Amino acid sequence: MLEKKDINKVKDTVEEFFEKMTIAASGIEVSSSSTEKNSQDVASTGSQVKASIEERPEGHLDVVDLNIKLDEPQILIGQQGQTLLEIQRLLRTILNKKLQKVFYLNLDINDYKKKKIEYLKDLAKDLADQVSLTKEEKVLLPMSSYERRIIHSELSQRTDVITESQGEGFDRHIVIKLK
Repeated sequence: MLEKKDINKVKDTVEEFFEKMTIAASGIEVSSSSTEKNSQDVASTGSQVKASIEERPEGHLDVVDLNIKLDEPQILIGQQGQTLLEIQRLLRTILNKKLQKVFYLNLDINDYKKKKIEYLKDLAKDLADQVSLTKEEKVLLPMSSYERRIIHSELSQRTDVITESQGEGFDRHIVIKLK
């Protein structure tokens, strides 16, 4: 279970990490929640610090959301978010070792992931509507399993279309077709 002091240690470690990379972050916000409950522990730079700590049931993994604001984010996001994912993996390893606690880290820079999720959801809806109207299946470009999961999830409640993942490895893509 992550406590307020752990959240503050995460924030301090992340600030130090970006300083050593000579990357000027204009804002770092850290929030923690359990996979089961929606309690939030928040520590942020340049804004008010607020916290409400709830007990988390045993066996539930804490999630630390880390939002960073940068003037020039593209160098840390990389092509299709690949650099962002690698930095997330590196920071998670550093933080898990430093805090000696295991938790999931979700890093976002300038709301890149949030915007990407909204884009994918809108794309899924638009393409599903086209399939429904034209009766022709749509084949999406290859994407990561995380991105495919967003598309599948967004269209899972639709009664007129279905989604399938096809292909292997880097060529794995989604096909949207009529039910």
